[in-house]
Amino acid sequence: MAVDPDVVVVGAGPNGLFAACRLARAGVRVLVLEAVDHIGGALGHAETTLPGFRHDVGAGFVAFRDSAAFQALDLGRHGLRWALGELESAHPAPDGTCPAIGRDRVASSATFGEDAAAWEQLVRDHAPVDQALLGFLGTLPPIGPALQLVRPAGLRLAAMALSSPGGFSRRTFATEAARRVLPGMGMHVDVGPEDRVGAAIGYMLSLRAAMNGFAVPVGGAGAVPAALAAELAAHGGRIQLDSRVVRILVSDRRAVGVVLADGTEIRARGVLADVSAPAMYLDLLGEAHIPGWAARFFRRYPMGWGTFKLDFALSEAVPWSAEPARRAAVVHAGDDLLDLTRFVDQVRRGELPDHPYLVVGQQSLVDPSRAPEGQHTLYVYTRVPARPDRPWSELRESYADCIERRIEELAPGFRSRIRGRAIQTPDDLFAMDANLVDGDLGGGSNQWWRQAFFRPLFPWFRYRTPVAGAWLGSMYTHPGTGIHGMCGWNAAGVALRDL
Repeated sequence: MAVDPDVVVVGAGPNGLFAACRLARAGVRVLVLEAVDHIGGALGHAETTLPGFRHDVGAGFVAFRDSAAFQALDLGRHGLRWALGELESAHPAPDGTCPAIGRDRVASSATFGEDAAAWEQLVRDHAPVDQALLGFLGTLPPIGPALQLVRPAGLRLAAMALSSPGGFSRRTFATEAARRVLPGMGMHVDVGPEDRVGAAIGYMLSLRAAMNGFAVPVGGAGAVPAALAAELAAHGGRIQLDSRVVRILVSDRRAVGVVLADGTEIRARGVLADVSAPAMYLDLLGEAHIPGWAARFFRRYPMGWGTFKLDFALSEAVPWSAEPARRAAVVHAGDDLLDLTRFVDQVRRGELPDHPYLVVGQQSLVDPSRAPEGQHTLYVYTRVPARPDRPWSELRESYADCIERRIEELAPGFRSRIRGRAIQTPDDLFAMDANLVDGDLGGGSNQWWRQAFFRPLFPWFRYRTPVAGAWLGSMYTHPGTGIHGMCGWNAAGVALRDL
């Protein structure tokens, strides 16, 4: 019979696995309990369309593979390999313009046309503070990185962070083509072009792409959790699948183990959870162990937008009219600031946008192993109201057709190359991964008042909860969504200090 663990980690998503690895490497006996029959959560791949076409089921690109969590673990020894595109992100529009972000500054700047010098200057200004900004992914308060930013570039960054995405872009660039780039990148979460104090997310994603690239895990996104599981096993950690945790055991205001859905009790010195914030506080801990005002907050926890995702199996690559898009790992479709703003307004009114903003992943351009020789996969998502006025079962096919027409507008002949299509609505994404509540990819709202000290709720922003020995380490904590592993890594660091 297995010895009781020191720490139970609830959830084998990327943050749970990063946390488990950090604990195990420190000599802690770790047991990871995963509710379903596979690891990875929203980080994985599957043949969702046709045999031989490997599609990423959730996150598809990694801009933070140089985070402290990735740097601490030599996942390459477990087979993890990265591939990078010639360009990172292209931003085409029907007028033929297509600014593109790339690690090659000269090639990237050339796509910005009249704004080439402005983009070049932005990258030059960012370069000296890139690593200091990466330090903000660490635990709060980030005093060291903040001190590194006490320089002219840091002051410019502060002014940027206080701006709306559209306001910062209008001040920085002269052309509508360049002005759509940073706000479009920021719409990976629920931040629109005219949202106050919203420029930082789009800026960070854009400049991270320029510095570090949008990396693709070779073979499929599931290569990342597979490597983490191998690292965990190498240090004595265990993973138990099909083991749904329904409650954290609490004695004298301290976590002492967990209860599984079948009634099994597992005792431990602490519990670290990679779950949504409402699930942690309302379900696992329960309202008896948190203040009433906190329970009321988590019952109405502010979520982000829903997500509608498509996978395509293609006979050939997408025939984008704009040449840079044919060389980019990711394509963002948003015609201009007005188009992006209209899209955001429709989503916030609960309407399905009629001209959707798109994030398009071209993984097979970067990693040919994703599709049969000469053929391609395509990964597409847009943001939608989580609960429109009609059921998704009635809307899914017609809205998928709408997205196809949107791509066809930018790539005439695209539809003739489709061999297969798979649809995931917000309901499907939530069913796939309970952390994606109503299809929200962002771990709740990412507006400025839901960041840092307020993520998920003050005063529990440093991974601790009202119950000693119970820690939250999911994307609902600082620094939030993205494949960087820092939510789980940071939580494990706090757990080690507490233990």
